[in-house]
Amino acid sequence: MGRVTERRKVIRIRDGAVSSRPDTLVAEEPLEIRLNGKPLAITMRTPGDDFALAAGFLVSEGVLAEQADLQNIVYCAGATVDGSNTYNVVDVRTAPGVRVPDITLERNVYTTSSCGLCGKASLDAVRTTARWPIADTPPVRVTPELLADLPDRLRASQRVFDRTGGLHAAALFTEEGELVDVREDVGRHNAVDKLVGRALQNGDLPLSRSVLLVSGRASFELAQKAVMAGIPVLAAVSAPSSLAVDLAAETGLTLVGFLRGSSMNVYAGEDRVALRAAAVKG
Repeated sequence: MGRVTERRKVIRIRDGAVSSRPDTLVAEEPLEIRLNGKPLAITMRTPGDDFALAAGFLVSEGVLAEQADLQNIVYCAGATVDGSNTYNVVDVRTAPGVRVPDITLERNVYTTSSCGLCGKASLDAVRTTARWPIADTPPVRVTPELLADLPDRLRASQRVFDRTGGLHAAALFTEEGELVDVREDVGRHNAVDKLVGRALQNGDLPLSRSVLLVSGRASFELAQKAVMAGIPVLAAVSAPSSLAVDLAAETGLTLVGFLRGSSMNVYAGEDRVALRAAAVKG
């Protein structure tokens, strides 16, 4: 099975001095996801938590919603011409009676680690397929002080990043700020899929009392994944995209960007952020 990191020889130049040494790199390998035996998508990922990644991906696609929807996930033996198992192909089997949308024509594409669910979804599609409308969930309130503390706690949990400097991370926190889970991957959307997939496997969906923090920007696909998992608050250390803000506004998702130190921007769903009214200026 692929490893999370690999070693490669590099030429190191420091202040004019040249030396040769091994460097630790994050591993990146393709993962083909099959649904009930049929090829569905390929994503570039960091090996590890592959079953959770596949399950989380199918939550975002509206195929899986609860633990009972999933029959099993297996690596495909004989994935190569010589019959060997590369551990880079997984088959997700849904439970009998689970309705599988006709998504093969839309989603049978190559998904890079940078683009995620490129071009597939629209605002209307996400809004109509979400199983747990965020606007209908019990109220969650978080303070700016709590949000400001989360990036440092995420960074302290990024074990592989410390060795490679080449991974995105995503973490789930409770509304009280307790760290629930953290996953790393070369693709930011894969890290979120691994979180959501593990939650599905554990029977924890919807994540209606959770805060999702991502280490990079908040793209449309990450907002989509939060909405599909029933997560009411998405925070990012970098910028959101315009479409992510539109989706957040339409679905009731609280979207926070540029979360750095005590500074942050709240782009949508500000009712969940406990602001001092006197401090808010138009």
